[in-house]
Amino acid sequence: MMVSSSKLKAQPDSTLVKIPAGAYWIGGQTHQLNPLRKISLANFYIGKTEITNLQFEDFVKATAYKTDAERLRNAMVFEPGLAEFKWLRDSTAFWRFPNGRSRGGIENKMNHPVTSISYADAEAYCKWAKVRLPTLDEWEVASRAGAKGTYFWGEDQEQIGTYANIWNARDHLTADVSDGYMYTSPVASFKANAFGLYDMYGNVFEFCEGSLKNDPKKRKVVHARGGSWWCSRNSCGFFNSVDIGRVNPHAAFSNQGFRIAKTTPN
Repeated sequence: MMVSSSKLKAQPDSTLVKIPAGAYWIGGQTHQLNPLRKISLANFYIGKTEITNLQFEDFVKATAYKTDAERLRNAMVFEPGLAEFKWLRDSTAFWRFPNGRSRGGIENKMNHPVTSISYADAEAYCKWAKVRLPTLDEWEVASRAGAKGTYFWGEDQEQIGTYANIWNARDHLTADVSDGYMYTSPVASFKANAFGLYDMYGNVFEFCEGSLKNDPKKRKVVHARGGSWWCSRNSCGFFNSVDIGRVNPHAAFSNQGFRIAKTTPN
């Protein structure tokens, strides 16, 4: 099912949504890295939408910050025609040109989530804005919105098009714009979950704080959740509340972004 983006809000929103303290079920019954378990969380607040290009631009203007992709020239981008799980390294790509200069900039996409940034860049933004990234557990509780299944609406994957910008084609050999977008969509273009949070699945992977038991001992890795515009039913498929991705803290991809969290509202 496709959703007309013209019928839904498609603007950045700095609102923080309160997630109440309580006991929550997270994980999956057969998931090795994220087993089914009950946890207790204190109150916390999480962004209604992902951080946008406009919001990240405010940070850059205030601080003259240079992202990892700008300094290291290591951003990974995608174009239709690549084999599954293949990305292109593009030294011209960074948050203002998330798919490389040859594929255009963000001039008309200021209400899209910022991408081609690393975990380290997201951390720098959070320090400036006096916020933080959600923990792995907080993100999952927020994404589930009180539900216990793989998705916040249940187990029917076919409903994903109502709530998320994903890759709907069978493979990545040709462009997929069946939901109106090949890459990112404006935040809040799809239906929110029961907590009023948009794009918890799809659009961009969202960096989180925390570690997993199988993380390497001698090098740092970081984690991101929720899947992205690139993820399809046949490749990646992490647009759910259970799976957890892993990446180098200085890697920058055009499907990575973040939303912010706070322990208190002020």
